[in-house]
Formats: sequence, C-alpha cells, structure tokens
Amino acid sequence: VTSDLQRATATAAALEAATGLVAAPDPRLRERSLGHWEGLTRDEVEAAYPEEFAQWRAGRNVTRRGGETREQVTVRTRELFASLPDVPAVVLVTHSATALALTEAVLGLDHERHILGPLANCHWSELQRADSPAADGSTQWRLRAHNAGAPGGIVPHLPSAGDTGVDSPDAEALDAAAR
Repeated sequence: VTSDLQRATATAAALEAATGLVAAPDPRLRERSLGHWEGLTRDEVEAAYPEEFAQWRAGRNVTRRGGETREQVTVRTRELFASLPDVPAVVLVTHSATALALTEAVLGLDHERHILGPLANCHWSELQRADSPAADGSTQWRLRAHNAGAPGGIVPHLPSAGDTGVDSPDAEALDAAAR
C-alpha cells in the first residue's frame, strides 16, 4: 500500500517491479500536511515564520499554521493500519513523519518524546507481531528495525544558518513541501 504522492509511488513502482505485486495507492499514507508552510523551503519558513519555525524545531506541534498535528496523522494512519489484511507481510510506502507517527502509535510510544527519530530517505522500519497478545487481547507489535536501509551512509540534513543541529521528526515533510 503506498501514499498516492509522487515520491512514494515512484518507490512503490520499484517494489512492484521487483516483486510482481501491485501497490494500492491510499491518501491516508500521505506526508503530514504543513498548512501555510506548503511549498516553502526551510529557510523561507524560518524567515517568514520564525516563532513557528522555532517551535517546530523544538519538536512541538505548531497548530496555527493550518497543517496537521501528529495526532491527526496518527488517526488516519491507524485507520489504514486497522484495515490491512491479515497476511504474513505488508509493505507500506509512505513518508518520514507519517511513518514515524504510525510506528510510534502501533508501539504505544509517546508522540512528544520522539524516541525513534525521523527516517532517512529510502529507509524503513520493520514491525513484527509479537508471539502473544497484550493483556487486553489486542495484538502487540515489536520493532525489528528502524531507519534500516541499503548499505551505505545516510545523507544527513544539511543545516541552514542558525540551525541548532536538532532535527524535527517532520523534516521530510518540510523538505517535500518545498518540492
């Protein structure tokens, strides 16, 4: 299942060619909406909305920009996740902030602490059903890998002037919005 946005469908096409399977596009896997930041580069956002940008860099939800909160992304991705067929393996082709929101939710992690950190481009997380259900009977999941990728280095975000070096879990969303 793939986001219906261009970068994800291109990745899904490569997986289709390798596996012979057909990916189903689903808008619930789209990147987190950034509201009035859409179409701007990081530097443009920082110049036009310095207070909002500082809040975002600190990992806080910046709701006045009209974009989605992490919780809203979680709701739409959990809905999709709950509808997946009960098969041995499923591949979701999505975007960093979206993948992070869903992975944290499935694992029961706090969205405010960002324990996992953002995914690099073309990297993934692997989740596996636990052998036994939770006390309430629900499915438990465990994280097998996070930020896994093909051999080679991860290209880091190049900081802009005044960058604190702290990267937001929504970095890909902001970068993608500028494309």
